[in-house]
Order: sequence, then structure tokens, then C-alpha cells
Amino acid sequence: MTGLPSLRSTPRGLSVGRRTALLGALAGAGVAATVAVEWARVWRHTAAEHPGDAQDLLQAGRTATQETVAVFREGYRATPRRESALFNLLVSFASTFGLARAITALIRSGRIPRGLLRDVVVADRHIHHYVPGIALTLGAGGASIATARESLDPWLAIPFGGGAALILDEAALLLEMEDVYWSEKGVLSLQVSFAAVALLAALALGVRLLRRGEETVLAHEPPLTP
Repeated sequence: MTGLPSLRSTPRGLSVGRRTALLGALAGAGVAATVAVEWARVWRHTAAEHPGDAQDLLQAGRTATQETVAVFREGYRATPRRESALFNLLVSFASTFGLARAITALIRSGRIPRGLLRDVVVADRHIHHYVPGIALTLGAGGASIATARESLDPWLAIPFGGGAALILDEAALLLEMEDVYWSEKGVLSLQVSFAAVALLAALALGVRLLRRGEETVLAHEPPLTP
């Protein structure tokens, strides 16, 4: 991991508080709901048996899982690009944020050798991971604008989301202009990141539900008569 926070940070545990815990719960629920919507759709509309009618519930679940993978493979062809881009952005952001936090926590705990993962220092300057985050977001955003090819947007959303996660994970550091990653002031980074995940999940769910609602309404509208 590039530019991980210094191991010389505050050694005591970090108290997140009720507000941060609530934001984290909302973020986790939003991501779970977004994934569950797709899984439920496959369960209802594919060859998998309904849970109430299945002779072998485990086999039915296994079939639904396999078909979910197939749906995701074909989803980029059938799903509107804005939905694919939002979903990729959400998954990339949440995954990168979780991975960054997990790695930094492992390093700080001393459970893994320091030689495997360590701070990046250039000319006696510690390079925090918001630096590659800025590079990723600028690169992905610039590429999307420069190419003007909408078909690339779902794929460019992946590095953009990952870069944004690395930046917001150190939002407190950028605001305080000092390494507060493991201090009480550093809780702000968690709050901002959790809020961003919850917002992205709400947008992804909202766009999908809106489109499906439009399809349902239009399907039941009587044809126009001349």
C-alpha cells in the first residue's frame, strides 16, 4: 500500500462514537442493499427455484449465485451506463476504503512484518495515500473528459472511486494539516468516508429503482391513438 500513515501515530485505540457508528451502519446497509437488489432480481427472474418451492434450497441458492455472476458479465451490455458507472464507483470506493483501513490497522498492530508494508518516504518526506488517490481521480476523470466515450465511463469509475476513497480516508489530515489519522480528530475521515458510501449507495439504488419504476409504468400505459 502506498503512503500508509506513520506507525508513530497515537498508540491508543480510536473511539469512534455513536454518530460515526451510525454512519458506518448506514454505509454498510446501503452497500448490502445495492448488491441484494441484483441478487433478488436474479432469484426471481431466472431458472433458480423460488425459496418456498425449492426441493433443495442449497442447490437453488447455488444456481442463483452462478446466474448472478453471469448477469454481472452481461450487465454492462444490457444495463444503462450510468447505472453501471454508479455501481462500479460504489464498489470501488467501499472496497478501497475498507482495504486501506484494514492494512493500516494491521501495520499498526504489528501483526505483519514491517518489510512487507511500510511507509513510502521520498526525500525525507512521508507520502500519504491521498497523493496516489489524487493521481487516480485526476487521471480517471481527465480520461473520461478527454476521450468523450461513454462506453469507458463504467470502467473509469473504478479507479476514480478508488482514488476518491484514498483521499477521503485522509480528509482529516488534509483539513488539520498534520498526521491525525489515529487520533480523535482523525474520526472525521471515517465520518466523511461513511457518508460518501451511504450517499453513493442511495444514488445507485435510487437510479435503479427509478428506471424500473419507469419501465413498469410505461409497460402499463395504453398505446396512443391517433
